[in-house]
Amino acid sequence: MSCIKTQSYVKVERFVNSIEQTNVEKEKTMELYEDKIVTALDEFKLKTVFDISYRTIKGEEGWLYLHTTQGVFPYIVKTDPYPFIEAFREVQKSAVEK
Repeated sequence: MSCIKTQSYVKVERFVNSIEQTNVEKEKTMELYEDKIVTALDEFKLKTVFDISYRTIKGEEGWLYLHTTQGVFPYIVKTDPYPFIEAFREVQKSAVEK
């Protein structure tokens, strides 16, 4: 099955030593398929995802939220997530119609 849409997001890793805290941002990719959403660490079956929402923090950076049966999963995004959200809603809509 091929990927329908992708969305980049940022995973922040914090390293602490006795002197300082260092934050390292790593770019990851979220992938939308016909039956699931896959992130670097998780895989969500589409039937367990209720909705996807987005809240702007500053400029184009914000939080993308996956609302699932297991809870809400937040992801930091630095690019416009609305094409990904719209693709998700279209896939979800077509799955309901089947």
